[in-house]
Amino acid sequence: MDKSPPETINTEARRASHGAVTLADVATLARVAPITVSRALNSPDSVSETLRSRIRTAVDQLGYVPNRMAGALASAKTKVIPVIVPSLSNVVFIEVIEGVQETLTAHGYQLLLGTTDYNLEREAELVSALLGWAPPGVMIAGLRHLPRTNTILKNAGLPVVEMMEYGARCIDMNVGLSHVRAGMEMAEHLLSRGYRKIGFVGTRLRDDYRARQRYDGMHRRLLESKIASDMLFDYPGGGSQQLGWNALGDILKSNPELDALFFASDEMAVGAILRAQREGIAIPGRIAIAGFNGLPVSTLVTPSLTTIISPRKLMGHTAAEMLLARIAGGSPAARRVNVGLELAAREST
Repeated sequence: MDKSPPETINTEARRASHGAVTLADVATLARVAPITVSRALNSPDSVSETLRSRIRTAVDQLGYVPNRMAGALASAKTKVIPVIVPSLSNVVFIEVIEGVQETLTAHGYQLLLGTTDYNLEREAELVSALLGWAPPGVMIAGLRHLPRTNTILKNAGLPVVEMMEYGARCIDMNVGLSHVRAGMEMAEHLLSRGYRKIGFVGTRLRDDYRARQRYDGMHRRLLESKIASDMLFDYPGGGSQQLGWNALGDILKSNPELDALFFASDEMAVGAILRAQREGIAIPGRIAIAGFNGLPVSTLVTPSLTTIISPRKLMGHTAAEMLLARIAGGSPAARRVNVGLELAAREST
């Protein structure tokens, strides 16, 4: 038996010429018979640890995902499309999903929803599990994934759309907006209104890196101004109105010099406004408040909330249309789409 380690291969070239990774590809790379790979995956105890290790190495390198439909129709593709997002407690993702579903349903497809709670390990597990059911394509939030997630998606031989943010690099197709640009535009707005001591309030910013990008954009613009400074406040938990309520009191008590707060979401910003109303804190006289997303509630509070409007349903519609074009054998008008953003300057600043 050949005990040499698995050889390395050019996975990009293999994908371009062969499509999705197969069990036979794993067997070739691991230098074992296909039946041995099958046993290692389905009945691990029937294969030696040495062989299991070689096969696991090959599976990881190739991004192989077992086809759960193989017992029925090996070449079948379902009409169900996985859509993977970080959270369902955030209305932003709900509206993107609504846009996706409206477009998919109109073309006879359904979505299969998975949530990661901003956990990239969980995302990798979901991608592997959902691709095993032979979908015709995949939609996933964000451009940042674990290396093995990228490998699986690149080598699946399927169209992939990454949503929610716009960037220079993507696995296949990308639709979203620039969160760095959003932060820069809000900073520019606050500077134009005369604010110089500005705080950014977010939650779990190590995981919610798109919110962190908004802070980075704000920070960059304030540094360029040479007349303003900022502080970053990162709270645990979800970005709720309650968190915004609590944060306003904590921040003003410990940092009375601040004259503006840019919240990572409208929900948190609305919570801060409600507390200010309760305690008689003048907005924007004492502290300016700004948010992000452009939720309907931003126009209903008093004072109305300055925010950046993200076209969430448009993002979902566009992503689904791009994916369907590829599934049908065509090509979308563009592989990368920036849906843009709009700063709504209102009473809170």
